[in-house]
Amino acid sequence: MTLWGYTMMCEQSDPRSLVEDVVRAEEAGFDFAVISDHYFPWLDSQGHSPYAWAVLGAAAHATRSIPLMTYVTCPSFRYHPAVVAQKAATVQLLCDGRFTLGLGSGENLNEHVIGRGWPPARVRHERLEEAIDIIRALFAGGYVDHHGAHFDVSRAKLWDLPDMAPPIGVAVSGPRSADLAGRTADLMIAVQPRAELGDMFDRAGGAGKPRVGQLAVSYDRDAPAAVDRAHDQFRWFASGWTVMSELPGTAAFAASSRYVTPEDVRAQIPCGPDVEEHVRRLRPFVDAGFTHVALIQIGGRHQAEFFDWAREQLLPALRS
Repeated sequence: MTLWGYTMMCEQSDPRSLVEDVVRAEEAGFDFAVISDHYFPWLDSQGHSPYAWAVLGAAAHATRSIPLMTYVTCPSFRYHPAVVAQKAATVQLLCDGRFTLGLGSGENLNEHVIGRGWPPARVRHERLEEAIDIIRALFAGGYVDHHGAHFDVSRAKLWDLPDMAPPIGVAVSGPRSADLAGRTADLMIAVQPRAELGDMFDRAGGAGKPRVGQLAVSYDRDAPAAVDRAHDQFRWFASGWTVMSELPGTAAFAASSRYVTPEDVRAQIPCGPDVEEHVRRLRPFVDAGFTHVALIQIGGRHQAEFFDWAREQLLPALRS
């Protein structure tokens, strides 16, 4: 049976609200929660981007049992992989073993801030694979020395290690990333319900491992208001991953989505209060073999009503 999660969307809420929302998600009955890890929002209208790892620490303390996951962290530009390993081990301890480390090769939007340029996808995947090797070595305990093509580690050791290392997920969008994930990850992460991604993941060694998807929704009792909000804050989504990973800032995303209409957004994102529509739009993930799907409720100020609706109507319908 597919498990249904909630997304703490750092780009649309302040840190206190994110923690309050994940507590509400647990109370509403969501099966797990994920958090985005950005330095920038996608568009200025979203208006936020707090530090995801601080929010995770607070969320681990504020919740009781809901599993937590990064969706996703890039361990190879803004962060050194040795530091990501330390952060992940600490969060795993804080939440008593309910943390999953979701990793990806990054977006220029967030990683450009360190001023080291933005290499081609092949190099980004090389860096990600090397970072995963370093993180796993540190999770295994003891001192780690590493001198690779992209990273150096000198006598690093994690002094606070959980009994069980966090599982590692890798985001996939095509053949190269699916092959990397199948070889190196404990689970697959994707934002498109494409069965071929899972097939490639399986062939590379991922058969039988979880697959975690994600879809934005815009709940509002007023359907036109839900469409307007989705268009205002999420029209960047129409660009596609190839474009999204390359653009350097909010102005570029605004320009690239300038001609995206509310109707275009409506065609990709379920909007309004119709439970059957939301279930219908989420079904492709189930059909494509995803074991977990995390929902993003668009609009940081509209979460309370969403949680009531999800508890009373959406989650029961999805589980039936």
